[in-house]
Amino acid sequence: MKMIMKMEKSSWAVLLLIMVSCSISMAQPSPVTEATLHEIAASLQMYVDELPEMPKLFGYTTNKYGSPNPAKLTIGMYQIKWKFHRDFPATTVFAYGTSAATATVPGPTIEAIKGVPTSVTWQNFLPQSHILPWDPTVPTAIPKHGGVPTVVHLHGGVHPPTSDGHALAWFTAGFRETGPTWSQPTYTYPNVQHSGNLWYHDHAVGLTRVNLLAGLIAAYVIRDPYLDAKLNLPMGPEFDRHLMIVDRSFYKDGSLYMNYTGINPTIHPQWQPEYFGDAVIVNGKAWPYLDVKRRKYRFRIINAANARYFRFSLSNGLSFIQVGSDASYLPYPISTPTILLAPSEIADVIIDFSKASAKESVLTNDAPYPYPTGNSVDELNSKIMKFIINPKSPTTPDTSRVPPNLVEYQTASTAGAAVTRYIVMYEYQSQTGAPTHLYINGKRFEDPVTETPKSGSTEVWEVINLTGDNHPLHVHLGTIQAIKAQELVDLSTFSACMSVKNDAIACNVSKHATGKVINTPENEKTWKNTVKIEPGYQTTVVVKFNLVDNDKAKAYPFDASEEPGYVYHCHILDHEDNAMIRPLKLLP
Repeated sequence: MKMIMKMEKSSWAVLLLIMVSCSISMAQPSPVTEATLHEIAASLQMYVDELPEMPKLFGYTTNKYGSPNPAKLTIGMYQIKWKFHRDFPATTVFAYGTSAATATVPGPTIEAIKGVPTSVTWQNFLPQSHILPWDPTVPTAIPKHGGVPTVVHLHGGVHPPTSDGHALAWFTAGFRETGPTWSQPTYTYPNVQHSGNLWYHDHAVGLTRVNLLAGLIAAYVIRDPYLDAKLNLPMGPEFDRHLMIVDRSFYKDGSLYMNYTGINPTIHPQWQPEYFGDAVIVNGKAWPYLDVKRRKYRFRIINAANARYFRFSLSNGLSFIQVGSDASYLPYPISTPTILLAPSEIADVIIDFSKASAKESVLTNDAPYPYPTGNSVDELNSKIMKFIINPKSPTTPDTSRVPPNLVEYQTASTAGAAVTRYIVMYEYQSQTGAPTHLYINGKRFEDPVTETPKSGSTEVWEVINLTGDNHPLHVHLGTIQAIKAQELVDLSTFSACMSVKNDAIACNVSKHATGKVINTPENEKTWKNTVKIEPGYQTTVVVKFNLVDNDKAKAYPFDASEEPGYVYHCHILDHEDNAMIRPLKLLP
């Protein structure tokens, strides 16, 4: 649904905000066309840079008996130069690292151990001005004295509210200024959840899209040594790799491209509803390659793009064996020729290159953008990276395996849920037909909290998508699983009612949610951090506010009801920033 809303702002107020934004962002370069951006990306030869392995930081220490103990890390955010391609000038980026000299894009992978806490002191060394344009007319962190506001969120983590990286807990360099919910420089991650794949990234209100675009992304993994040994999946730095995938466009001088003009510039001078880049970047390199042996490899694939969905496949007859989705294992391995990942989703897969008949296999993408009914992919964004397969058998035998069964967690069921909520996604348009903003339940981020689940409870969220886009719904702290999606029949009538009443029950949603049913794909039937919400459908999502482990629910070992609470939002970052995000406050 695209609701029409007349947006009026006094010209002096908009001008004042633009002047503020210009004071802490870099000067605008010469205008560039989409054709030129595509040409610049096309000038880069594919598969000439080797896939980097990101540096690793251990979130634990080992005592003299070999047992893991808690560890303390210090990670900063720096402005550095980064080479995205062999033949391209170095690019100015923001990057995580233990120093400016060691900072990378993506940042260092943090490896933690289940049950062993990791503490991280986050430091901001970013400059007075942003390297990318941003929009002061969306709800945004705007420090009085300049600087780049940042705050780190561990995506998929189970931790207290004060360590969640709340959108208003931002801080500038040296903590000169802090947001209204900032409380501490050191975050403690208990790592009490089951082992799995997470990632960390910036989460400052209104700036998430530009701060991630600038480079503030990195992987985080929680390992369970006992389970790892039992499953015996491919392991070790050579055979167990992260693939962190984004899309970016560049100016000819190598600098990152972000639009300076909005789709609706009289309302939002800079904001556009989705960012799509022309070059595909994996682990900080454009279209890299990886030499592989004829054996099994494990790849933890993270879609860290702002808005792009990726539907992956492999050329030359290879397929994926998926063993996990987001931060959880699947109950059993799923062999699949394709994997669809929304922004922020993670697929944990095995690729057995011993099955290959060819000497190479290209990881490809065919997801339309915006998803699901947008543009078809082209010769650039349809390619991800290349695997070059050694024709000889490995000298060391592959002793890893893919077991027939993986991990069983608590079953997802709507029975016994404490509360059923209706969560409705709206997109609003100006009189010109261009999007102005997106809301959840017709409410702003700053409006009073309406989702107040009890800690330890299970809820059912009926998520109604009245927009034309698929939205990745991410719930902080909560563990979620989509049960089914049901088409809304006579959508225009239901949408018209919702535009007036904003009440699904009053608009008789049960009479409309009677159409075609889309069942959750087998490779997503586990406890996740993000689920896809189909346009024109009502998606039934089970939300658990407790630990889900080995078919048992456990209480959080911390007070999840503390301030400042949590949030839930669409993980298309351009939507989240304007302003498809709502507060989430747990009750004791």
